[in-house]
Amino acid sequence: MYKVRTLWWKLRGGTGIAYALKLSHKNLIYRTGSSCESVGKKWIKPTGYDTGLKTYNSLTKQKEPLILAQEGIATWYSCGPTVYDHAHLGHACSYVRFDILQRILSKVFGVTVIHAMVITDIDDKIIRRGLEENISPTVLARMYEEKFKNDMLALKVLPPAVYLRVTENVPQIVTFIQRIIRNGHAYATKQGDVYFDIRSIGERYGKLVGTGDVVCEPGDTDKRDARDFALWKSSKPQEPYWESPWGQGRPGWHIECSTIASSVFGSQLDIHSGGIDLAFPHHENEIAQSEAHHQCSQWGNYFLHSGHLHLKGSAEKMSKSLKNYITIKDFMQTYSANEFRMFCLLTRYRSAIDYSEANMVEARSSLASLSTFSHDAQAYMRGQLLCQPVQEEALWQSLSETKASVLAALADDFDTPRAVNAIMNLIHHGNRNLQPVTKCDGSSRRPAVFGAILSYVRDFFQLLGVDLVDLHSRTTENEAADGSGTLENVVEQLARFRSDVRAFALAPQDAPTGSPASSRPKPRPDREPLLRACDTLRQDLTPLGVLIKDRGTNSTWEISQKRPSEQETDK
Repeated sequence: MYKVRTLWWKLRGGTGIAYALKLSHKNLIYRTGSSCESVGKKWIKPTGYDTGLKTYNSLTKQKEPLILAQEGIATWYSCGPTVYDHAHLGHACSYVRFDILQRILSKVFGVTVIHAMVITDIDDKIIRRGLEENISPTVLARMYEEKFKNDMLALKVLPPAVYLRVTENVPQIVTFIQRIIRNGHAYATKQGDVYFDIRSIGERYGKLVGTGDVVCEPGDTDKRDARDFALWKSSKPQEPYWESPWGQGRPGWHIECSTIASSVFGSQLDIHSGGIDLAFPHHENEIAQSEAHHQCSQWGNYFLHSGHLHLKGSAEKMSKSLKNYITIKDFMQTYSANEFRMFCLLTRYRSAIDYSEANMVEARSSLASLSTFSHDAQAYMRGQLLCQPVQEEALWQSLSETKASVLAALADDFDTPRAVNAIMNLIHHGNRNLQPVTKCDGSSRRPAVFGAILSYVRDFFQLLGVDLVDLHSRTTENEAADGSGTLENVVEQLARFRSDVRAFALAPQDAPTGSPASSRPKPRPDREPLLRACDTLRQDLTPLGVLIKDRGTNSTWEISQKRPSEQETDK
């Protein structure tokens, strides 16, 4: 005779719902449409609110409509860092990519994302590192947790609704394990360890990667099956421990996420995310123990995984254990958060991505193109840039088509490369209409369409976390930190004075009496030194990050993202 709870889980696990569950003393009467085992690893399409987009679900290995349990609300859990060292670019890539997805879901599709993230602050690596440095594991974890949060802020990653530490949830973890044992899916050993019993769930194990390539977790010979994994580990000398019904010990790795996600969201989760390296064994085991605890057939509806970050020329992922990583702090000495985010936007979040100088230059070049268009469009709108007649209707049409293309791309598994490409095509179309001329033919100007394009482009990148208004912030942030904030005003006054001097120097001399009317006016020879001085000033300001562009008798300026040392390197 099955235990009541175990049998009820199996009844609910079928494609049919139990028609009746009736307890009368020792008798259990039930009818079902099908048994739990018949469902196996089959994904059950959720019912609820259709967001209008499709996303690749690792549970089905294909794109599925994103359907949420509650209208306009997405419950989202992600695995946070194990805080024993500095975060590196591999971590940054995953967190930035999912930050982009959450921004799209929230700001484009109007879904409120409730995001919870765990901080693993007790782990073998933390304990080992603490012993090496003769420091408390708790102090070590807090130190690197703070560094991680600062790195995320520097990368403009929006914080989750809540961070939860493992050490502050140990009582809940113990209770969670106890229920899995009561449900018949875990067992304690005489050494005080607790293992999940994989055989107890039959063919249901392996929803993400199957069971053909399962690598067994090392453990005691008391394990019933070599595949069984630890829910609770008995303490060893010099290790932190907590009291439990099985003796002193600490949680296993996988159980922390199941417990903490359930403590926030209950027995049903819309979205679970993490790097592809976490799919097995971590997420696979999360699914098994969560469904065993809640006695449900499907705990998480969608599993989203980001691709690995590789160093160019290496087939291996960036990893602390492989010692082939670049810390976020070191990276930020050379590149900006905007540049790294653009680097991530140019590839699909599920794809592996190569980190190389060439790819970072591509990201920087894309931002430079956006910055140049922004400055030229504003110059045209201010009347500082003389152009050929603008093809206004074509530009309005291009803007409308771009909006539709971007929305379709984002609804197709958050396809940011396709969306960015559509934006860049719009910019190219705009630039073709902003070619400067030295003399205006008197046709009417059309600044409004450029204002609309510029506003749309800015808003698009702003919602993705790239601030086009602040692309020059790396040059000016030191000024702002000092409280002066005067650099832009100084450059504006300097450029205006230079433009006045240059316009005076370019003013043609009066034509001699009796000269043909068709003869072209010539500049005054005595004012040529002024022109040379203006050119020298422009050239001298370039390595300092101030770029002045002469447009006939008018001039525009911008502050480059590159630092002085980088300008010299490019020479």
